[in-house]
Amino acid sequence: MLKVWGRVNSVNVKKVLWILDELGTPHERADAGMEHGVVDTPEYRAMNPNGRVPTIEDDGFVLWESNSILRYLAMKHGSALYPADPAARASADRWMDWQLSTLSGAERNLFWGMVRTPADKRDMAAVMAAMKAGGACWSMVDAWIARHGGPYLDGPTMTIADIVLGCYARRWFGPEVRVEGMPRFPTLEAWFATIAERPGFRRWVAPPLS
Repeated sequence: MLKVWGRVNSVNVKKVLWILDELGTPHERADAGMEHGVVDTPEYRAMNPNGRVPTIEDDGFVLWESNSILRYLAMKHGSALYPADPAARASADRWMDWQLSTLSGAERNLFWGMVRTPADKRDMAAVMAAMKAGGACWSMVDAWIARHGGPYLDGPTMTIADIVLGCYARRWFGPEVRVEGMPRFPTLEAWFATIAERPGFRRWVAPPLS
């Protein structure tokens, strides 16, 4: 059986657990990272030299990097979540790469400042700067979805890019990170409402941030 190492409050682990629900793939999970430890043990580092989560082992094949794991699982199971058409697949890849290169860094201090930092220790200047940077990113996504008609990122069909961005949108729309002055994006909100109905989202992504 496929095994996943990672804590359930990791945004990157959430991606993997969500797609496993979409695929109906049986799996087992082992807590790893932060308070659970494990990631600095020699055994774990032999699998994943980065010492981060998630890592999966599937019939002897070990893989780390969450977006690569999503691609692998979708391809292995022949899922339409990773389209066969080259242009559609490249577009999904584009947004997944953009999450890594742009979105994650932009919104990081918003999440960490509001969720993982005690209120009396928050750097609100950094939080507000991250809110502004995150808003600029989400405004791009809002405009993109409006141009392509929704209800999903690239139009009528959901892809793994919706899973990836959906996990980060949970942070943006979550009450845990709301700060005064956050911009509103009606098209993005409609997209988020659509993906938030997926059982895998409700199970793994919707619970309170921590």
